[in-house]
Amino acid sequence: MPVSDLAQSSLDQDLELLIASARRAGEIAMTFFRRDPDVWTKAGDSPVSEADIAVDAFLRETLLEARPGYGWLSEETAEMVRSDDAGRTFVVDPIDGTRAFIEGRKSWCVSVAIVEQGRPVAGVLDCPALSEIYSAASGQGAWMDGVALRVGPPSTPARLAGPRNLVDSLKPTTIDIRRMPYVPSLAYRIAMIAGRALDATFVRPNANDWDLAAADLILEEAGGQLLTFDGQVPRYLRGDPRHGALLAGSGSLLSELAAAAAKTGY
Repeated sequence: MPVSDLAQSSLDQDLELLIASARRAGEIAMTFFRRDPDVWTKAGDSPVSEADIAVDAFLRETLLEARPGYGWLSEETAEMVRSDDAGRTFVVDPIDGTRAFIEGRKSWCVSVAIVEQGRPVAGVLDCPALSEIYSAASGQGAWMDGVALRVGPPSTPARLAGPRNLVDSLKPTTIDIRRMPYVPSLAYRIAMIAGRALDATFVRPNANDWDLAAADLILEEAGGQLLTFDGQVPRYLRGDPRHGALLAGSGSLLSELAAAAAKTGY
């Protein structure tokens, strides 16, 4: 669906806001990184650190002050704030890959997206410990540090990441794959496909809107896709933020993996 000039101008401004805010949020997170931040466990046995809370507070104040009519959903926010006539909602994971962050590993990021009518229209991943920033807006392509991203043909064997049980389920097939090391941040793992560091990844069930939205758009704008096993794109802000099993990749490899995974009954 074509984007009107007015809407495109608004989207450009929204992306600029996300980039600037995510970069500053990354700087805040770095003040805690490898400095023994306070950590506790929340519902679902997931860790959260004082850095998550500080980044979340900064982003919520900054983004909603800039766009008071937009909605808000964050991993650290109990309930979604509904948007008004704008119809756009910020979907935020202040630190995606909190376990990696706590352990002092670099593969974590600040994930910020804007969702409209169930799909992301702008998204940014700021990965300050890696000095990388990914960005995308609907119809404008995807970028890493100012360089355009475009998925390429898969390697041989295809570099596949994700939960061990899902990867192992492909062993009876003829797909030539190489299991890649575990990447704690799901958002970053999906972005690695856009950046050609991976060819595909599985996503285990119960990933949430905030884990996926920004990375989904970045991969889509780079020419890849994040799909359900039956070939549907994820929809966001449906009420329940959780998703079923997903697969990210591109081209014929994505189709082959989806067909093979669908037979597992996962």
